[in-house]
This record gives sequence, C-alpha cells and structure tokens, in this order.
Amino acid sequence: MSEVGKIIEQGILYDFYGDLLTAHQKEIYEDLVYNDMSLNEIASEYGISKQGVHDLIKRCTQTMQGYEDKLHMISRFNSIRSDAQKMKKIIDNTEDDFQGRNEILRLSDHIIEELI
Repeated sequence: MSEVGKIIEQGILYDFYGDLLTAHQKEIYEDLVYNDMSLNEIASEYGISKQGVHDLIKRCTQTMQGYEDKLHMISRFNSIRSDAQKMKKIIDNTEDDFQGRNEILRLSDHIIEELI
C-alpha cells in the first residue's frame, strides 16, 4: 500500500474509532495523520523517542482496526454509500421505469438491513 493510501486508511479508522482512544493517543495520532508531522517532530514535541511515537501509532492503528474487525462500521458505511450512489444513478437515469423502481426498492431494503 502506498504511503498516501496508508494515511487515508488511518484517517478513516480515526474518523470512526478515534474517540475510543485516550486523549494522549488522539493528540499524537492527529499530529501524524492530520497535521502531517513527522515521527521526529512528534517525538520532540512530546518529549518521547521516535520509536515510542512509532509504537504508539502502531498500537492505536491495531486497536482501531480491531474495533473495525469486530464492528464492521467502515465496511457497512461503504456498502450503504455504494447503494445510495446506485440509487441516485438509477433515479437520474429513469423516469417511470418499473425495473428501476424495483432496483431502488431492493437497494433501499439493503440499506435498511445494513443499519439494523
């Protein structure tokens, strides 16, 4: 995975599960992911070693990934977003199309099922 892809993945994990981290973990994680600070800059700011920052980021990522593995909130969100985009496309491309109406009903049922 590219460095940009890794940062995007970390940001998504944080968006969903960041509130489950401690205040200290959140500050450091945000500095790395959102404030684009290097491990050295973070280490200097918090008075800890670069290795300590690396280990903390790794633990935070593993913790949040563990929540995702159990709760599947991100995968459910992506599924719901995909269905909503499909529904919008169908609505944009049909007027009184019976088949399009049935597909929208199927997608809306799937969205409701995902939310339960």
